[in-house]
Amino acid sequence: MYLRAVHAEHDITTLHAFIRANPLGMITTAIDSPFFPFLQSSHIPWILGLPEDAADTDLGRLRGHMARANPQVKAMIAELTSPNGQKRRTLSRDVLVLFNGPAHHYVTPKFYTATKPSTGKVVPTWDYAAVQVYGHATVFFDAHDPETDAFLSRALPDLTHLCETEVMGYDAPWRVDDAPESYVALLKKAIVGVEVEITDMGGKWKMSQELGEGDRRGVVDGFEALGSEVGRCMAQTVKERGELAERNKSSNTV
Repeated sequence: MYLRAVHAEHDITTLHAFIRANPLGMITTAIDSPFFPFLQSSHIPWILGLPEDAADTDLGRLRGHMARANPQVKAMIAELTSPNGQKRRTLSRDVLVLFNGPAHHYVTPKFYTATKPSTGKVVPTWDYAAVQVYGHATVFFDAHDPETDAFLSRALPDLTHLCETEVMGYDAPWRVDDAPESYVALLKKAIVGVEVEITDMGGKWKMSQELGEGDRRGVVDGFEALGSEVGRCMAQTVKERGELAERNKSSNTV
């Protein structure tokens, strides 16, 4: 992802908050295989974990699960299983996980109320926010390995609690153990656990903050005029990121 300086976000706390608010991430793997594409991607929800004594610089780990029938998972398992049947857990190449913000939108040149009338030198673009994560992926795929069961037994309730409470806002959330134990055990055999040790991460808030105040105000007004929830979300984010850019600019000149 192209992280132009004016759009880049490197604050770890901000990036962690973005992932927790938008837990559906697309994992991309690069695996040599005679049977599957070299590059494969899947959307799965993730839970971000940090140790209790985490330092400000700790990037954390992502935990999730994928369907065993997924061709991407089949490629993972094939790479992790040697011809003699020996198994390892960590993929040889790093993976990429991409998280997108809840709102993104086309920006028409008509929004640029300062530059368009004066010079006409304007073109359309698209505003969005995203966070990319790179890391080492460990795959818990051996159904007979107690560590696979241990991983899934922790990850599934944790992810469910996050989604039921933070995403849905329920005070009385559904719990994994609300389902019959035998049913859960059967379904666990059909999935594999994935843990990504984050080695690098960065964010991009492309929200018109590079524009002059007049054009940026036009973008905010234009989004608000759409009268939609997405428009209101975009207008607020453009305003917030514009104000942040102005503060950063002021601090750099002091």
